[in-house]
Amino acid sequence: MGKKRVITKSGEDLSKIEEKITTSQVKATKAQLEKGRIYIIASYNNTLVSLTKLNGELIAWSSAGSLGFKGPKKATPFAASKVIEALLQKVQKSGLKTVEVYVKGVGGGRESSIRSLAIHGVNIDLIKDVTPIPHNGPKPPKMRRV
Repeated sequence: MGKKRVITKSGEDLSKIEEKITTSQVKATKAQLEKGRIYIIASYNNTLVSLTKLNGELIAWSSAGSLGFKGPKKATPFAASKVIEALLQKVQKSGLKTVEVYVKGVGGGRESSIRSLAIHGVNIDLIKDVTPIPHNGPKPPKMRRV
């Protein structure tokens, strides 16, 4: 491997590095998020959860498939609660306190994901079901003639 070089930095370079550290700390304080929206998509095959700001800017997301659940286990209530845990771990430092929850779909992870949010100490201001419902739907197929 050989010898490794040790590079010493002058006083000016160190002051620039210190300035960068302080500016990154300022950016971290701006990233504080007290209120957000959580969109839960619970299908028969998977559970997707995303966290956005109030203006719709995505902050973090998680799904049962990304956590390693495979096949029919992705749509279980247990997987949905684990998805919420993973999402809250991603945004743990941002200081999330209250959320509005929008639920879409008919899968098994609907109720368990909301319960998991409440268990982890997040205040829920609003729960809204945004599942699309057809008002008439497409024309049914013709009757089968035998």
